[in-house]
Amino acid sequence: LELTEFKVRDETTGKLPFRHALLVELVSHIFIRFFTFKTLKMSLRQKKSVNAEFKESNSEFTPNLKAQTGKTWGRDRDISYITVLFSTLILTCCPLLVFVFWVSCTHYQCSLYEPIYRLQISGFSEKAFDSVVLQKLPQFTWEGIKIYAIWLSFQAIIYAILPAKIGYGQRTPAGHILPYKVRFEKIFRKKTFYFNWWEGSIIHDNWGALLIAANIYGYFLTFFVFAKAYIMPSHPEDRKFSGSFIYDLLMGIEMNPRFGKYWDFKLFHNGRPGIIAWTLINLSFAAAQYNKIGYVTNSMILLNFLHAVYVLDFFYNEDWYLRTIDIAHDHFGFYLAWGDTVWLPWMSHYLVRNTIDLSIPYFLLVLTIGLSGYYIFRAVNHQKDIVRRRNGDCIIWGKPAQFIKTHFVTSDGKEHSSILLTSGFWGISRHFNYVGDLLISSAMCLACGFDHLLPYFYIIYMFILLIHRIYRDDARCRGKYGKYWDNYCQVVKWKLLPYVF
Repeated sequence: LELTEFKVRDETTGKLPFRHALLVELVSHIFIRFFTFKTLKMSLRQKKSVNAEFKESNSEFTPNLKAQTGKTWGRDRDISYITVLFSTLILTCCPLLVFVFWVSCTHYQCSLYEPIYRLQISGFSEKAFDSVVLQKLPQFTWEGIKIYAIWLSFQAIIYAILPAKIGYGQRTPAGHILPYKVRFEKIFRKKTFYFNWWEGSIIHDNWGALLIAANIYGYFLTFFVFAKAYIMPSHPEDRKFSGSFIYDLLMGIEMNPRFGKYWDFKLFHNGRPGIIAWTLINLSFAAAQYNKIGYVTNSMILLNFLHAVYVLDFFYNEDWYLRTIDIAHDHFGFYLAWGDTVWLPWMSHYLVRNTIDLSIPYFLLVLTIGLSGYYIFRAVNHQKDIVRRRNGDCIIWGKPAQFIKTHFVTSDGKEHSSILLTSGFWGISRHFNYVGDLLISSAMCLACGFDHLLPYFYIIYMFILLIHRIYRDDARCRGKYGKYWDNYCQVVKWKLLPYVF
């Protein structure tokens, strides 16, 4: 690369020149690849001995557990070599995919085909790859690091110090019921735009640098919580070790890593730098669109509205969210640490690069799909929540709720009871709430028109994610409820859509 010919920093812009930034990316990527494949080999070698140790544990209660062993429920622990291989691909390829999307949107109007076409007509030469791809990559800037650090620190501080209602999550496999700080920050959100502390388009204007900053933090957080699980776990009895370094890095070891009693990693990163950022990104790209063409398109307004409905619902019903799969069942690893900070939808970026003015009938159609999806999402989840809060003593669709009373045992040896609802929406299918999720996601994609594939990556991803969650949830519930889950599946036969799946 002849890097010796270039200065370390451009004196006028303060940015790292492209080739220097590329060296940083290449060295980092080589390190990650080397580290990943060395540890993959180690993981596969260690997995057999660790699993053999786990199998020695029987299903009886063992006092003073320091991790989930023997028969248990929750996150997978006994995994296959194929799972380790796919975990490796996710850890290494997802960040690369994000940068591919950024290059496509920023330089090729979000066309995934255009850069490939340009490489093809150039014979896929090294020079063409350099000009079509490498020179288009986002550049590291200290300005991007500063903006991201200020945003993250501000959210972390107010999450720690502001008064809030205390909500409680579901019982963990080890028997804990943890408290959470929920429903606060009402006067602080989004005020920086109104006070003109920064330009409304600041996120758009620094999007590439912020994406690099978010990736750096996502990987740092992944390794930090991995080390924390060994050194200073918050609830050791809820940890899970698969015997694979790669899988434990991806899916997490600790279920609820915390600082102190209330500062919860999962709830903070999902709701604050994740979901709040989603709204701010959309507003910033709407401001950029206004700066670019002199008005905000109805497609951008529709997208902002649909996203805002989802975000406001999250904070208004944050106490309910404590009982969803992200908080109640998933452990905290790369899947949530990097996913909450980087893996956000790209539709507003698309609408800046591609001006889409929707017809009124089409606008209303997409709005109807989105609001219908939200209604289903909220109504389905409300039914389950109210039945459990009232222990089944309530009315569902004009009739007394029908349910299966279950019993399950946590690893502290105690027996508990719960309810599996079999009427209302939950009598139609076991995950009818996901129908609402898919309709909302589809509406967000449909707001972007049909010129390119990239905006529809979100609904494709959501479909794969939710189908995978259905199978994960089935395995978890079968391990938790046993025969009661078998009875439930006989009553509610369909997983998602009746007569389809």
